[in-house]
Order: sequence, then structure tokens, then C-alpha cells
Amino acid sequence: MKQLMIADSSDIVRKVGRKILSELDYEVIEAASARDALLQCDRKLPDFMIVDAGLDGALDLITNVRSIPDGKDVKIFYCVIEADLKTMMAGKRAGANDFLLKPFDRKILTQVFSNRAAA
Repeated sequence: MKQLMIADSSDIVRKVGRKILSELDYEVIEAASARDALLQCDRKLPDFMIVDAGLDGALDLITNVRSIPDGKDVKIFYCVIEADLKTMMAGKRAGANDFLLKPFDRKILTQVFSNRAAA
């Protein structure tokens, strides 16, 4: 089973994401802060991460994950509220692979992650 981390300060976003992604056969772990996410990644890297752009230290989190041995193999989705090119480019420079628009819902998460669990 693939492991996915949701790093978001919102309890509701993490809870909704966990419910949907668990149904898609992911082991979902949560982090309410960038510090907590990095500590968990130091112990065991997830296969995927969803990092909220509004999370304090989000860009540093992505950069730090990339510097961990095998951190380059984590597929990181930078979650933005709107398709703002400046914010998206900052995420890309930090090391994000792709983007998710927030708020996400079942349809979006299913489209993005349903084929990845088996891969």
C-alpha cells in the first residue's frame, strides 16, 4: 500500500483528504505543521505528499524533503488556492512535482490519485 502525507494546518482538509484517499487504497498520514511533516519524513518517507501552500514553512518543507536521502523520489503536490503563477513557480523551484487546486474534492483526488496507488 502506498503511503501519502497530507501536510495542512486545517483539521478539516486533512480529515476529508484522509477519508477520500484511504478509499483509494492509500495509507494516509497527517501533519498539521511543516515541522511535524519533516520529523515524520525523517523517520519514513511517504510515496506522495500534498503540501498546502498556506502552511507556514511549506517551501522549506519541500526543499528539506528533497535533501533527505531518497527524498527526490517522493511525488510532491503543492496545493494552491488559485492558479497563481508566482506561487506555483515558487513551489516548483522548491521541488514540487505537480499542483492541486484547493479546495479539492472527491472528483479531483480520484482523478489525480486513483491510478497512482497501483503504480
